[in-house]
Amino acid sequence: MATSSPVKMHVLILDEDAAVRSAICEIASARGFQPHTVDSVDAAREYLRGNSTDVLLLDLKAPSGKAIDLLDEIKTVRPETSVIVMTAYATVTSAVEVMRTGATDYLTKPFAMDELAAVLERTAERRMLDSESRRLRERLRTQGTLGTIVGQSPEMDKIYRIMSKVAHSNHPVMILGESGTGKELVARSIHCNGPNAAKPFLPVDCGSLVPTLVESELFGYVKGAFTGANRNKDGLLVAAEDGTVFLDEIGELPLDLQAKLLRALQEREVRPVGASHRVPMRARVLAATNRDLKQMVEQGRFRKDLFYRLNVVSLRLPALRERRQDIPLLAAHFLDRIGREYAKKFELSDEALRVLDEYDWPGNVRELENALERACSFSSGTVVQLGDMPTQLQDFRMQQRRLTMPLREVLEAAAASSPGVTSLAEMEKQAILDTIRRLNGDKLQAARLLGIGKTTLYRKLKEYGIGDAMLHAL
Repeated sequence: MATSSPVKMHVLILDEDAAVRSAICEIASARGFQPHTVDSVDAAREYLRGNSTDVLLLDLKAPSGKAIDLLDEIKTVRPETSVIVMTAYATVTSAVEVMRTGATDYLTKPFAMDELAAVLERTAERRMLDSESRRLRERLRTQGTLGTIVGQSPEMDKIYRIMSKVAHSNHPVMILGESGTGKELVARSIHCNGPNAAKPFLPVDCGSLVPTLVESELFGYVKGAFTGANRNKDGLLVAAEDGTVFLDEIGELPLDLQAKLLRALQEREVRPVGASHRVPMRARVLAATNRDLKQMVEQGRFRKDLFYRLNVVSLRLPALRERRQDIPLLAAHFLDRIGREYAKKFELSDEALRVLDEYDWPGNVRELENALERACSFSSGTVVQLGDMPTQLQDFRMQQRRLTMPLREVLEAAAASSPGVTSLAEMEKQAILDTIRRLNGDKLQAARLLGIGKTTLYRKLKEYGIGDAMLHAL
């Protein structure tokens, strides 16, 4: 509502009819706007040159110039100004045209004062939401963080833009992504940056609870509904009030509970287990999954109507390997938190940081955090070395080294680790085949990494009696 804003929004009214201007001024003033009036396009241009305007009410038939040209100018020079077009003969075609040109709304003359008031209030609400979204997006862009969400990559910038929009709405949001990408953190951030941040945020793991427990958790129950139900209990959809219920791993929800959830979302009321009455619900629902719900819908394992009900806004989180430039920022964030717990200031050695950057992180951000916690607990000093890292990272580094070692060093390493019964020729053969296998059959790349010519490599393979078919089978 415009009246809820502590700062009055300025509205410029352009209409040739003095009576219309006066009536609009009266309505705008009553709704908390600061009105100003002009009677021509030239007068409007003059006013706009020296004054800030939040909303322009523009009569398309204004004299002394084409009003549509003024609309074009405003959207170019002052794109933040909301324009409401007034016309005495609106058609679908003209309405679509002015909206395409940049108008935010339109009124058909003669219009009722209640209709004008509704359009003004709708415009004010939209401007306040846009303003909040811009502030939040700018904070995300400059800080690179939102709570415990960290990242400045282009992929995360897209996520921040969507989050800044949906935080101020009440629509359901479907958060998609691999395990460990931070889906619950995103859900919490959407809640905490919205208008109902002071209300509860209640997560439910649909995959870790048996169906009967999920049902009673979400919908509640009445006394005597089942053994142990010795009192009435509200479900989370009711207990959250105007807050948020986060349904994690929604793809694990059984079909019968999917139907009950769909009814609750559509009717905005729930029926507790064992009850014959219904209870109103006001909570916002956010859902997340690492599954392909569209495929599950096609297979009949997830309801299509529930999918579209929850998927009003879809937000897909990138895997960590898809935003590698965020890895140093994330590592610094985790090291800072861990350092406060240990009363130390940890940092990574060059080799450790290089491995963090090159590793594919199948467990995503969660795996990175756990790896650094383990490394810091094993580190004897404040500089975290590769040897402090989990085994999978050390093994990964060893594999990378072997791929880049000349053949002579590979053979020496193999000889040093063998009990001395393997011939040099056999070690050479195994080194060549192992390198080709690790490079998925790329013989030219294998020859380059082994430090031998491609002719030599082909000759060796021929001596071993190994052709392309056998290589693919390795």
